[in-house]
Amino acid sequence: MRADAFDRFVAARWSALLHLAHLLTGGDRHRAEDLLQEALVKLWFAWPRVAEQAPEAYVRRVLARAAARSARRRWWGERPVERLPELPGAGDVAAAVEERTRLEAALALLPVRQRAAVVLRYYQDLSEMQVAEALGCPVGTARSLTSRGVTRLRQVLGDAVEPVK
Repeated sequence: MRADAFDRFVAARWSALLHLAHLLTGGDRHRAEDLLQEALVKLWFAWPRVAEQAPEAYVRRVLARAAARSARRRWWGERPVERLPELPGAGDVAAAVEERTRLEAALALLPVRQRAAVVLRYYQDLSEMQVAEALGCPVGTARSLTSRGVTRLRQVLGDAVEPVK
């Protein structure tokens, strides 16, 4: 029973959780996969406690905290890639994909906790209270991290981005 419910949860939420981990790691797919695996192992052990409550909130909290720990303890200056990127031809890249890539690159420039706060608040659409809980900090700190992160994103991206409401 435990394994079946866990497997169903992971199958249903894998893609969204991997995307969240991808954003939290600043776009590093390999680190995102490692981070998500680590979070799911922790979820497995906590499953009897959290299965009926909020397993996704638990995983978000573990991901945010693990991303912060990971960034502090390892040097990630180089990122191996499977293929060298090709230069895009004129007009062959959709504007939405280009803007998303630009935003992800800008997110990667933010400090880890600011990036986590912005991603949880605006990508995951969590309340300030939920962001604070996921980051393990007071609501005022979460609000400040989010505000500073959005301000920095606006600086990096310029005037092309409309204000976040």
